[in-house]
Amino acid sequence: MSKILIIDDEKVIRQTLTEIFEYENHQVVGVEDGVKAIELLKKDSFDVVFCDIKMPGMDGIEVLEKSLSFTSIPFIMISGHGSIDTAVECIKKGAFDYIAKPLDLNRILISLRNATEKTKLVNETSILKKKINENSQIIGNSKALTEVLEMVDKVALTDARVLIMGDNGTGKELIARRIHENSARSKAAFVEVNCAAIPSELIESELFGHEKGSFTSAIKQRKGSFEQADGGSLFLDEIGDMSLSAQAKVLRALQENKITRVGSEKSISVNVRIIAATNKNLALEIAQGRFREDLYHRLSVILIKMPKLNERSEDIPLLINYFIEQICRHSGKAIRGISTQAVEYLQAYTWTGNIRELHNVVERLLILCDKEITLDDVKKYIR
Repeated sequence: MSKILIIDDEKVIRQTLTEIFEYENHQVVGVEDGVKAIELLKKDSFDVVFCDIKMPGMDGIEVLEKSLSFTSIPFIMISGHGSIDTAVECIKKGAFDYIAKPLDLNRILISLRNATEKTKLVNETSILKKKINENSQIIGNSKALTEVLEMVDKVALTDARVLIMGDNGTGKELIARRIHENSARSKAAFVEVNCAAIPSELIESELFGHEKGSFTSAIKQRKGSFEQADGGSLFLDEIGDMSLSAQAKVLRALQENKITRVGSEKSISVNVRIIAATNKNLALEIAQGRFREDLYHRLSVILIKMPKLNERSEDIPLLINYFIEQICRHSGKAIRGISTQAVEYLQAYTWTGNIRELHNVVERLLILCDKEITLDDVKKYIR
């Protein structure tokens, strides 16, 4: 069920549309002029607006312009004096659709369905972005972390390639996302490829795409990660696990800003910022012939070393409180406390899995403890 606002100075039109939408189980509000409509849109929420163009006082185009300055609700414009020029003007001003009078029932319902689907997608996207932003927060104010973030914020303003090094669970992906979100490319795609999770025989197809029939399971053409990230950022996580043959092709793509799909001879130009990460000692990998030195130098224009959690132990109390609040909110449980002694014990603990391990321990404690988390609880459930 959608909530619909009808703006039309003709009472008959308002009544007709109201009967149609209520028959389809929608909630409907009707007003006869633009001023009332603006006031209503500012204090109430709607899924779709049907707005007449020719009205006394404030016309529909003005209502559309004023409304879109503070809301993203889809506007469907209706008029008995329609023309192609009027329809084009409405769409240019930001209207979702335009319907000429006399109104056609099927046309109205199709437009309504499309508009409500758009509203649903916008809301879902907003929720997903909120979740991503929530999960992408970097918590802490320790000297070690502050130095990293200061470098990140300087680097983000450039197009320089970045190599992030650090143990598993130290937050390398969060740093990569922060670089992208603070860059001029933030409105374009951030594409992540976990080089360790993709079999070596498929990594080239994942990165560069493939043509239909180029190998047994290639049933259709596919764009690779480089093309998907065009104009944005490509995060190559665990690049130290990439095969030497794929490394050679990545090096060529970085040198020429061009890629070639598997099974094709045509070069495709790409504009991508590369952010790479690894938990391996690449100097050792280079010495043992498992990583190309020329690729290392291409990737490490800026080198960022992530501190281990025990190197920023003063951030642990902040992280614990953040995880407790986040986990309780998502699980629907009441937010519970943790004793000072328990926090001090966790602060002194050796975190081999870094922040990821700390998160898992906090979640475990919240599941298994009924009241305030005590020192005894931590000692009992930390392993």
